[in-house]
Amino acid sequence: MSTETSSAVATLVERARAFRDLHSDERVLVLPNAWDSVSARLIERSGAAAVATTSAGVSWALGAADGEQLGRAQALELIGRVVDAVDVPVTADIECGYADDAAGVAATIRDVLAAGAVGVNLEDAAYTSDGPPVRPADEQAERIAAARRAADEAGVPLFINARTDIYLRAAGTPATQLAETLDRAAAYLAAGADGIFVPGVVEPAVVAALARGIAAPLNITVGPGAPSVGELARLGVARVSVGAGIAQAAHALTQRAARELLTTGTYASLANGLAHPELGRLFARP
Repeated sequence: MSTETSSAVATLVERARAFRDLHSDERVLVLPNAWDSVSARLIERSGAAAVATTSAGVSWALGAADGEQLGRAQALELIGRVVDAVDVPVTADIECGYADDAAGVAATIRDVLAAGAVGVNLEDAAYTSDGPPVRPADEQAERIAAARRAADEAGVPLFINARTDIYLRAAGTPATQLAETLDRAAAYLAAGADGIFVPGVVEPAVVAALARGIAAPLNITVGPGAPSVGELARLGVARVSVGAGIAQAAHALTQRAARELLTTGTYASLANGLAHPELGRLFARP
């Protein structure tokens, strides 16, 4: 290993450890999700201790639909751009791993580390038109184990945030979803996951039950109408993210401004935008 390569690995390990430590803090780790270089830089400048990508936002920015419609190379190229844009650790939403099998997931993890990210979200959704909405738990556990091995072989303590879509994709029935989610969480942690991500649920009683029943940091996705970060902290949540929420709000502004300009010929939607020089300074070279 060359001196340059050794130094790069050491830096990656240092960032990975720093990101891992953010989950052991008494405070909730709050992750506004980015989809490109400028959104990542703005999130960092706003005080975020780390930056998370949103697979939906990334897919839309690259002209694809969410749900494993983006190629691995495209996704990783953008993740690398986000990493290069900030100084804080980056965790990447890699959907189902952009792979058909566990070996492919391991290859994606190696690419993630090469891009400089030190965490991943790896979901158990099954994007098929004629099958169940989530993969079998044992199959997903194999994919998580492959991801863990790939990171361990690289010598990087990658934080694997195992996402289960039982609630998000309405798998099973309301009577079975909590037990199924807890069973999957246990299996995924045994396979090598570090945290559990349960999108699609914000009801306080359910969130509290998940926090009590999962022996790892619990990640919840929030948006308008969800409990505040402080309330989620009291329920036992360790990590809060917004998924594609910020990207959706930004794109809604784009649509409103365009429609206003094309219909009334006015520009009120453009008020309060960030100043050109301010945005330029985000990427000014020293």
